[in-house]
Amino acid sequence: MSQYDDAVARYFAAWNATDADVRAKAVADAWTEDGFYTDPLADVSGHDAVAAAIGGVHEQFPGFEFRQTGPVDGHHDTARFSWELVSVADGSAPVAGSDVITLAPDGRIISVFGFLDRVPGA
Repeated sequence: MSQYDDAVARYFAAWNATDADVRAKAVADAWTEDGFYTDPLADVSGHDAVAAAIGGVHEQFPGFEFRQTGPVDGHHDTARFSWELVSVADGSAPVAGSDVITLAPDGRIISVFGFLDRVPGA
């Protein structure tokens, strides 16, 4: 597994953690302490804020999980990948997007720039 695939796997582990304590550990494993996440709906920095943003998504979309769609493409300290937010019950995926991440030398995420490609009601 490449450094990019490993970072994205940890990223999805954080986004799919529904338990707050598990999520906090997964965020710490995936992001640097001052790492940030930015998309059209959120702009947060630091482990606690990133974990809270993820928790908010789980509150809005209970019973959904994030799934990677396609391969990770990376070079130097940057990678990009696409994803869907999928209902575990029926397989519907009302939200989809693409993210660009920057990695620290230890392989954890410094920054995420998220783009929403499909959102409900848009």
